[in-house]
Amino acid sequence: MRRAALRFAAHGWAVTPGGYFNGRRMACDRATCLATSCHPVLTDWETQSSTFTAQLDEWWAQHPHAVLLPTGHTFDVLEVPALLGTAAVCGPPLGNARRVRGPVAVTATGRWMFLMRPGAALAPELDHRVDVLRHSHGSWIPAPPTVLPEGPVRWQVSPAQVNWHLPDAEELQQALVRSLVSLDASFLDLPLTARRRLAPPPRIGRPPTMQAALRRAG
Repeated sequence: MRRAALRFAAHGWAVTPGGYFNGRRMACDRATCLATSCHPVLTDWETQSSTFTAQLDEWWAQHPHAVLLPTGHTFDVLEVPALLGTAAVCGPPLGNARRVRGPVAVTATGRWMFLMRPGAALAPELDHRVDVLRHSHGSWIPAPPTVLPEGPVRWQVSPAQVNWHLPDAEELQQALVRSLVSLDASFLDLPLTARRRLAPPPRIGRPPTMQAALRRAG
């Protein structure tokens, strides 16, 4: 974990320590902390995140803390379900969506995290979806090789594979939107029972997804 933190810091990516997996839950040394899931160790983690080697050595001296990357500064992150992430990275045969070229981390639960340049608003086609999250100021992501209770976080596309390049946020989002359109087209070809099983529930107060509309109509 320390080596990974140092590698991120060497490329200007600030890191902050998170709780460590003790075999049962994500633990930390703060007596007043009641969190059991992945969480920052430092109370003021956003301002105390660091790229300094001595500080990182101190943080990772005692425990294999989770390596957390604060978002909203060097990069933002789009977190999407595995089906959409796979379509965006692998491209065809799901339509003609352009392949995404940028770092992509994947959790053991199948959430794909796309790193991109910071600052852009979330595209309307993605903003209404309950299964798409944008991490910016005030948020963070667990970075590989962090181990969570459900399993390790891994790179689907490592920063080194793309020479630590961060894609333009609008281009990345449009690639995801094109993949989403391709998936919706494939979704329409499925039997109605399969569509009902795969369709996510709509977010209350937001426009319904195509899948939700089809489910109600069916």
